[in-house]
This record gives sequence, C-alpha cells and structure tokens, in this order.
Amino acid sequence: MHDSTHLKPHLDHRRRREPPLHRRRHWCCSFTNPPLSPDNPAFSQSHSLRSQSSSSCKLKTEVLSTHSPQTHQHQKPPLARRILSPGRVSPISDHPVVPQSTSQKQTLPKSPLIPADSEISPRDDGNLGLFDVRLNLKGKNGRSLVLELGSDVLIANSPVFADLISDHRKNLSGLCRIEVPDVENLNVFRETIELMFEEDIQKKLLNIGVFRAIDILEVSAGIKFGRGVSACLKYLEAVPWTEEEEEKLRDLLPKLNIDDDTATDVLDRLFTLNSVDSQRTLTKHLIWSITTSTDANARNELKSLVKGLLCKSSVYEKDYPDLNKEDIFAVCKSCLGSLSSLLEEASSADASLKFAKNKKDRPLIERISKQVDNINWLLDILLDHQMAEEFADLWANQEELLKMHRNASPMVRYELSRVSALLFIALGTRKLHCPSETRLKLLQVWFSPMLLDFGWLQRCKKGLDMKALEEAMGQTLLTLPLKEQYALFMDWFQCFSKHGSECPNLSKSFQIWWRRSFLRGSETFSVESR
Repeated sequence: MHDSTHLKPHLDHRRRREPPLHRRRHWCCSFTNPPLSPDNPAFSQSHSLRSQSSSSCKLKTEVLSTHSPQTHQHQKPPLARRILSPGRVSPISDHPVVPQSTSQKQTLPKSPLIPADSEISPRDDGNLGLFDVRLNLKGKNGRSLVLELGSDVLIANSPVFADLISDHRKNLSGLCRIEVPDVENLNVFRETIELMFEEDIQKKLLNIGVFRAIDILEVSAGIKFGRGVSACLKYLEAVPWTEEEEEKLRDLLPKLNIDDDTATDVLDRLFTLNSVDSQRTLTKHLIWSITTSTDANARNELKSLVKGLLCKSSVYEKDYPDLNKEDIFAVCKSCLGSLSSLLEEASSADASLKFAKNKKDRPLIERISKQVDNINWLLDILLDHQMAEEFADLWANQEELLKMHRNASPMVRYELSRVSALLFIALGTRKLHCPSETRLKLLQVWFSPMLLDFGWLQRCKKGLDMKALEEAMGQTLLTLPLKEQYALFMDWFQCFSKHGSECPNLSKSFQIWWRRSFLRGSETFSVESR
C-alpha cells in the first residue's frame, strides 16, 4: 500500500477507465454532487479533492461497498450515522435520526471556494496509494466539495473520524463515505484537514492570521483534531487581537468547552472573576486618583478617559450594573470639604494666605479652581446616570459656602457659581428632575450669587455656554409657583437695570411670567403662542 497522507483529485464527471497508479494525474474541483459510481474500485483507491468548511456541522457517514453494479441494485440502503459538533458526539446508531432543532452550528463569514492545484509534480507519482475515505462537504449555498484521502491520517488526528472508520470496518469493506451537510464555509474545513498533514501547525498559522485561526479552531474542536486545537490556542494566546477578533473569541470559546491549559490562558485575557466587584473597586480608585492628581494636563486627559468609559452610551458599560452612588458621593463630599477649606483660607484677614502658605503650594486660586473642576466632573457623571438629584439637594444646603461667597473676592467666589451654573442648565434642559422644594431652595440660595458672578463667568467661561445658561436659568425659574417666581424675577429686574450685560438677560422668561400672572384663559395661550 502506498502513502495515504497526500490529498488527490477527484475523477472528472465523464466515466473512463483509470490509468495505472504510476501515471500522472491532474487536480480538479467538483462543486456539485460527487460522481454516481462509487463502486468503481479504481475510484476508491486513487483520487481526492481538497476543500474547506465551517466547524460546527452535523456529520453523517454512508458506507459504500465495492460490489458489482448488479449486486449493488439489491443492496440495502447505506447506514446513516450522525455526529453532533463541536466537541459533542452522539452515540452512533444503525438507524438514521432526525437532527434536533437545537442550533449547534456557528455562523462564520463566507469565503469563496479556492480551486485545487492544477497538477501533481512528478516526484509525487511514487506516493500514490490507497485512498479509502471520501469526505463529501456540502455547503449551505448548494455547492459541494469532495476530499478523498487515506484513513490513516484521519484516524491519527481525529477521534470523530476514527470512530466512524472503525465502525465501517467492523461491518463492511471498501470505500468509507463521510458526508458533512450544511457547511457554512467550505474553505475553512479544507484548510483544517490540510493541517493534519503539517508537522508544525503553529508555523503554518503565522501566514493565516487571527480571524482565520479562530475559524480553524472551531473546526478543529468540532472534529476533535487535538493538534489543531492546541496549535490555534497557542497562536491566539501569543498575538494581539482587534476588537472584532476579541468579540468573536469571546462568543466562541465558552461554547467549545475545550480542556486545555492554553485555553485557560486565552480565557483569562477575555474574562475575569468577580468582574462586577472589581469594576466598582477600580472605578472608585480611579476617581480618587483623578481628583487628587497634581498635573493639570494629565488630570484633564484622564477625566475624559474615565468619563467616556463610565458613560451610559459607552460600549464598555453595557454589561455592567450602574455606578455605586455612595462611592461617587464620598468623593464629592471630600471635594466640597477641600473647597470649603480653601475658601476659608481665601477669606482670611492675612493677605499673604490668599496666594500660598509656602513656596511649595500651588496658587490658591488654582487650587480652588481644581476642586470646582472635580465637582463639576463628578456632577457630569451623576447626571449621565440619573443620580444627581441628591447632589442638587446637597448643594442647596451649603450654607457655609454661601457665607464664604459673600466674604470672598469676585475672582474667587465666581468659581462657586460654576457649580450652580451646571445645575441650572441641567434643570432647564430637563436632564435633572428635582422636587419643587429642592428647586426652590436651590434658587433661593444660589440665584442671587449667580447674578453677582455672571460678569466674571462671561470673562472666564472655562467651557461654559453662557447662552445656554441664560435660557436655562429662565426656564428653571418658570418651574416654580408663580408667587415664588415673583420674588426672584424682581431680584433679577433690579440687577439687570443696574448692571446690564453683566447680568443674565431673562427678558423672555420674565414676559412669560408676566403673562401667566396677569393675563387669563385663552388670552394667555394666544399671546404665548405668538
């Protein structure tokens, strides 16, 4: 018997007598059903095609004997045997079974069929031997591809094929036919079978790439091709992945149930134990680190990074529970405590304390601005997670900060109004929903300071949208009872009449309040509509 470890081409569709085994043959591909005469002895000994496919398929075998055509006409139908893949084998039965409806196929990207090589070189003539297994791959798109090869290679590399071939040999002799229906990708299956002939599979994978190696891993696991599984895992563990490749591995590996140490290494790159608890702990640690950072540029860069990761619309947040509100508020209160200490320092009678206590300290104004930036950044995160209602109540009760605001210089106190501005914009644009009592107290405490600081906010915007602030302040006032609006609008009217552009322009909201207060019924509706 000659070497059976080489893939050989299928016969052409036309029937003709086989040449002697020492003659040269040509490669060809059959994309339709294989020839209808498997009883030809020469056919079962000499030819094979190469193909590829997806891994998760149902396999079945049909055993064809080498009797004469007359005898074959009286023969019983071939036995049907099915194997569930990947990695799960059902007991082989002599009775055909209807495939279960459970979905065990993995959908892979379809790729075009690659024709086999055109010719066998002369040096291969001496290696032609008995090819006693025909592997018929049938694609979902109606195309098919046939492999004929020696059973020794399949038995040595795949327990699935070994069991089928062994079962065939117990009952019949001749060509063993194995059929793979509903193949997603014919090319992948062919490449996987070809790897059985490679001594160094991992070296071969270097030229294939990660995405293709994942497909081959799925096929190898389905047919229990151990060397292929091990080589794919070692290759995948050693190389970086794109997000698409990572997502594909994340979906595939838990389904394969591979018992391999390298598989554990790959899984460790994809999953962590107690990921929810570790994420909460890490989030808290990152927030504390950012708020205590001393480098302004690095702090701003990290704020943007962490806020993007924690954002509700972020792809990284979709599988995790909401933020731990207590952790965020603990940092907020710490920043408010630091801000109070700094403002107390700024209100000190000793003028030298307004700049720095010693040469190593940053300027006082810079340290105050840093704490306000931290508070507004945390408030942004809370607003995104609909958790800012309690912060609005917390800010409305900052009586000590309000006293310090009255005593601080305008270039320091306006920093407090930056926090109020963010809350007013959130209320006026419907991003923050608070009870009427909270809104009233917030405006009673911080509306007048905002009128005083508006000019400084215009000169030192620090990213603040002044037009949006003006509009939001008016809209927020209009959410109060008319009686409460009256006092606040009168404060604004007096301030605006004295300071003009140094004060927010709430004329539009004032008109709406006036009409609602002194016009009645349909007249009010018609005026506001115009």
